Amino acid sequence: MAEKAPEIEVIIRKPKRQLFETPLLFVHGTGHAAWCWDEYFLPYFAERGFDCYALSLRGHGRSEGFDKLKWTSIANYVSDVSRVASDLPRTPVVIGHSLGGLVVQKYLEDHEAPAAILITPSPSEGMFWSAFWMPYKHPILMMKIAFHQNYSLMFATPELAKKFLFSKDTDITKIAGYVRKFGKESYWANLESMFNLPKPEKIRTQMLVLGAEEDALVSKRAIEKTARVYNADLRFFPKTGHDLMLEDNWQEAADHMIEWLSEKIR
Repeated sequence: MAEKAPEIEVIIRKPKRQLFETPLLFVHGTGHAAWCWDEYFLPYFAERGFDCYALSLRGHGRSEGFDKLKWTSIANYVSDVSRVASDLPRTPVVIGHSLGGLVVQKYLEDHEAPAAILITPSPSEGMFWSAFWMPYKHPILMMKIAFHQNYSLMFATPELAKKFLFSKDTDITKIAGYVRKFGKESYWANLESMFNLPKPEKIRTQMLVLGAEEDALVSKRAIEKTARVYNADLRFFPKTGHDLMLEDNWQEAADHMIEWLSEKIR
């Protein structure tokens, strides 16, 4: 008998006046959950006529599956996205951040979408080269991560979160509020981000890739390469860290996304 799929949390923000028929489905990254989109993006996009949905992948937020999170796979996450997308009134634009960007790329190998947006994503070449320097620059932290098998230790304190996820100008008090919301991540899925690479040859979706000039986790070269392999539009944002959607200048990225989407969907 097949194991029952976990219940998935979905935050929904509906527009007062819907201007676009195509819904948006947001997919979070490592240790985050649907809340990270609801901080700024969901209300902002809804105010501008978009039907918005953000899921918490299994084991995150209020979704079930936390007891099995450590060995949850990218394929499990893709299944979560597929289930939520199939319940929407129309096939959605899929928008993924960080590890969620990898989930979106793997989802698009076997699913159609009218468009996709990757925000500081786990790159098409995988995270190996972007993460290669980490044991040399942060040996004690990486030993702790290996011992506890928990990559979310990288942002377990406001100081670490500021180092890896935010720009140098972001207020530490604001970051501390987010740290209290961060959770654990699948050890296996993070390992997969280094070797379970997307297959760009299977993906034909029109795409926008967004990078952050102060991203401490994914290199500019890797973001540029990801945009190239998908023939995607590319934009970098200054004074912005990896968690672009939670930065003080989030609206600049949101406005660019809205402008791009307005030309691609109806």
